[in-house]
Amino acid sequence: MFRSLFERSGVGMAALDPHSRIRRANDAMLALLNRNSSEVSDIAFADLVHPDSRSRLRVGFDQLRLGRTGRLTEYVKLPRPKNAVGGNLTALRTRTDGRADSPLLVLVQVDPPTPEHPPGGVRSTLLSETEASILEKVAAGASTVQLAGRLHLSCKGIEYHVSAMLRKLDVPNRPALVSRAYTLGILNSGTWPPRVHPEYVKSP
Repeated sequence: MFRSLFERSGVGMAALDPHSRIRRANDAMLALLNRNSSEVSDIAFADLVHPDSRSRLRVGFDQLRLGRTGRLTEYVKLPRPKNAVGGNLTALRTRTDGRADSPLLVLVQVDPPTPEHPPGGVRSTLLSETEASILEKVAAGASTVQLAGRLHLSCKGIEYHVSAMLRKLDVPNRPALVSRAYTLGILNSGTWPPRVHPEYVKSP
């Protein structure tokens, strides 16, 4: 049953050894990596993603395989000849006996393609300074209560601005908001904590 799921799920999946090297990748994962099976065998998975994503992924894999966390969820970029594509990566330990150095199972689902010119043009994705600050902190994992305290707004005020951004980017929830913002280039994938590119912020 697992083998059937591995091959036919339509989601990119790869089995990694305890050193995070690829032992096996399904066809969907090979397509995402733009490689064939011989090109990825025994290669560290992090070496195949975009340089912007490598350091965070290596640290996350180490924490996961040593049992310091139960699951790894990261937004990663995959290189392409012209433009990188982004997607959500989930990694799990395959050993449940608590021993360190567990092999890992990695799943990657890329964002749906977006139009080269989004409806309404770039102006439709411009954010106010408050929205940009909220988006940066949401991407860093802040809750509504934390946002309200840091930005001196009410919780209802935070939810109002978040809802406005959900409508602007046509997404249903906060994780999708962050994912779409990275895909569109609104959030700079090469910085931490997350930062909104200035060209996506409305002039005062």
